[in-house]
Amino acid sequence: MKKMVSLFAAGLMLLAVKANAQEKKAEWITLKVPQLKCWECKDRLEKYLTREKGPNSDAGIVKWQIVMGAGTIRIQYMPSRITPDYIKTAINNAGFDADETKATEDSYKTLPPVCKRPEEGGGPQKGKPCNIPPQQ
Repeated sequence: MKKMVSLFAAGLMLLAVKANAQEKKAEWITLKVPQLKCWECKDRLEKYLTREKGPNSDAGIVKWQIVMGAGTIRIQYMPSRITPDYIKTAINNAGFDADETKATEDSYKTLPPVCKRPEEGGGPQKGKPCNIPPQQ
């Protein structure tokens, strides 16, 4: 009986190792998000991505880095769980453009004026820099 339990446990361990080995390594994608120039927009997108990420990165998004000066976001993701197109769609659903894809109309309407496209009057307002972190 002990031998059978040991064999069963060894088999389970082997299956777990094999399943883990098939998981691809996390990859990075850099996306241009032109509206991502201020703290309000950054916070809004981060809150959305945190919900999208799910607990323990279950959805496939591991982490991200936002460079407001360049209007870019680097996202680390698990390619076995999520695709770059899905990530772009998630950003679009948050109301932001991502590379060549445009934000969904309904979510874009909910953005504050500062997070709108520059050609529509969005972005930093005269005398109100928005790239400076808010004071706590």
